[in-house]
Parts: sequence; C-alpha cells; structure tokens
Amino acid sequence: MDYKNEKLIEEKVFKDPVHRYIHVNDKVIWDVIGTREFQRLRRIKQLGTTYLVFHGAEHSRFHHSLGVYEIVRRIVDDGFSGRPEWDDEERLVTLCAALLHDLGHGPYSHAFENVFDLDHEKFTQAIILGETEVNAVLRKVSPEFPQKIADVIGKTYPDKLVVSLISSQIDADRMDYLQRDAYFTGVSYGHFDMERILRVMRPSEDQAVVKSSGMHAVEDYIMSRYQMYWQVYFHPVSRSAEVILTKILHRAKYLYETGYEFKQQPVHFQTFFDKTLRLEDYIALDEGVMTTYFQMWTKESDEVLADLSNRFLNRRLFQYVEFNPAVEYEKMHEIKELFIEAGIDPEYYLVVDSSSDLPYDFYRPGEENERLPIFLKMPNGELSEISRSSDIVDAISGKRRTDHKLYFPEDLLEAGKADNPLYHKILQMLKN
Repeated sequence: MDYKNEKLIEEKVFKDPVHRYIHVNDKVIWDVIGTREFQRLRRIKQLGTTYLVFHGAEHSRFHHSLGVYEIVRRIVDDGFSGRPEWDDEERLVTLCAALLHDLGHGPYSHAFENVFDLDHEKFTQAIILGETEVNAVLRKVSPEFPQKIADVIGKTYPDKLVVSLISSQIDADRMDYLQRDAYFTGVSYGHFDMERILRVMRPSEDQAVVKSSGMHAVEDYIMSRYQMYWQVYFHPVSRSAEVILTKILHRAKYLYETGYEFKQQPVHFQTFFDKTLRLEDYIALDEGVMTTYFQMWTKESDEVLADLSNRFLNRRLFQYVEFNPAVEYEKMHEIKELFIEAGIDPEYYLVVDSSSDLPYDFYRPGEENERLPIFLKMPNGELSEISRSSDIVDAISGKRRTDHKLYFPEDLLEAGKADNPLYHKILQMLKN
C-alpha cells in the first residue's frame, strides 16, 4: 500500500477533555505528530499570558492542533464522505492542514510576533516547506504534498471548500479553541452545540454551509465567540501581562542594539534582534527558553529590564484605567511629562493598549480583510447569508467593538508618593 493510504495496524487515540477521544488511523498523521516541530507545540501555550488570570489556562498549541484535526476528521469522514460536492482525494490534505495550521506559532504568540514583526502563518508555511522533519514526512506522500498544505494554510489552495474548513467564520479552528479555552479557563461562555453544527454541516462548491435547521446552533456559536473575546481573550489583567511581556522584549532589544553588556548574553534572541533570523533559530525558541531568560534578566544591572522581568515572573502587573484616545491625548501628554520629571520612563511604564473584535461580518466586496460569510442551506437548496434569517446575527453583523486601556505601575507610584509629591499628582491625574 502506498504511504498516502497507509493505515496504522491499530488505531491510536488521545484522551481529550473536549472531544473525549482523538482518533488517528492514518500513518501520515501519526508520523507528523511525532516530528520535533509538532512536539515543540507542547511548549507553546495556547492562550499566552491568560494563565496569569485564569490559572487553569496552561493548555498548549499541541492540544488545540489535535482538536482541530479531530473536528475536521469528523467533518470529512462522517459528514462529507460520499457526497458529490466533496472530493475524497482532498481528505489527507485537509487533515494535515488542520493538524499543522498553528505549527509556526512562536512563544507567547501574538505579543512575540508584534515585537519582532513576524507572521506565524508564514513560519507555518516555512516549516512545512523547509528542511524539517515535518517536510520529510509530507514528502513521502508526494513531492508536491507539502506545497499543497502550505497553500491551504496561506488560503491560496484551489479547492476553497478545503480552505473554509480550516479558515472561515465557522471553521474547525474556532470550534475547537472556543470550547477548549472555555474548559481550561473554567468559564461557561465558549460552550455551544458543536454536535448539532457538525450534523447539519454540508459541503458546497466554495465552502462548508449549514442546513437552515441548524441556524440556532450557529447563533449560539457566534455569541459564544463574542463572549469569549471580551471575557477571556481581551481580559484587562491578561492584557497587562502582555504589555509587560512586550516591554521586556523591547527593552532587551534596545539594550542589545545599544551595546549593553548582558551578564548572560541573549544568544537565543540575537538573530531576532539583528534581523538575521533563520528557521532553525525560530524553532529553537519556546516559552521555557524565554522564561529562563526572564529569570536571568531579573539580576541584570539595567533596572528597567530587571524590574519588568520580575513583574512578569511574579505577577506584579500594571494597573489600568479606561482611556478614550479621542479626547484624552492632551492629558496623556501631560502625564508623560510628569513621568519623565519623576524619573520614570513612560516608554516602558505608561502604555495605551487597544483591543478590537468584529464578531461576525457579511461579505463586502473589495474591502480589506473581507470575510467569507456563513451561509444557510435553505429547504429549496438555495444558499442564504445567515444575517438575513437570524435577528441575533443581524444585530451584531459588521459592528466592531474597540476598547482602550491605559496601563501604569500603581504600586510604584503608591510606594513613592509620600516622598515625591509628583507621584501623588500622577496618581490623581490617572484616576480622574
């Protein structure tokens, strides 16, 4: 039997708290899971700094990637197989893309990406196409197979139905992370009737659609996503930790570029700092390595780097107040001047952070980041965009919510206000 169709002698299963069991029968899938690049995902948290708010949120990208694979496996094997709109030749491409869709995430994901101007999807593609163990496994299927999976990740694959299962407004990625993140954070917001959605999901020419009888389950899914973003993903305390993490990396980068003599040279960061990054350097950096550097940096001579590292490791986070950028920038400028006068660097200790989300959007041709809408399959076979049938979805369609917070070290200001009247003045301005 050729490798593409080779099955394991005995099915392998992963016990999973969300899906009960994750089933692996394909030799290709089992071999990909065993590669060093995929195993690295065990050392990357799914929710970054959120564990500092919800202590159970220690689950990894490895957990999530297996979960997305399992949802897609159920869709294509139990729901789509045998239907004329679905090409069974796309099965293995789809399963591998689901399993590998997050392969390129770096430590603390989005904060890390923002500091070094990186794109995890591009690194996912680079790992799949590069001289890696993952690539060696995929090339055993065919020389073209890694490129096919990279194209699915990059949303350029010719079969748009395959792409929609991995990346759309109702995809396996979202269906897994909402439930998984809800489970590990202990909240109830992310739960929805996935079983119902999978039962009524159907293949169409360009994307997966949902039978109209499943509309209410989709409404529940969309609202679950909305609640998870504002109650968990954009939690202001988690954002405070992310602000500090970002500033640690900015400070270390600045010190490196200005010739500072580190007590322990940041060898794992050097190619990130000087923009000579190689794929191997990227793969070698995980959250365990970063935490080790943060621990060492608490002993650095640079007071800013040492303080920020200590704050992150020991959860001594910044306080926050609501901030309206439309009317408060003059006030912000004055506070910055007071920080400088008090000897506190506002670049690292006074930070505006913004969060924004669009829970659902209908198709607007030509707009940047246009979103493929969710379609209902009506009893007559026609497709109808969901907001035309659902009052709930219509009420939130296209409505972007944005939130701004101003973060600052209240503990530092409180401790020094008795000796320095400026600290007291700063606190008054921040809280009024």
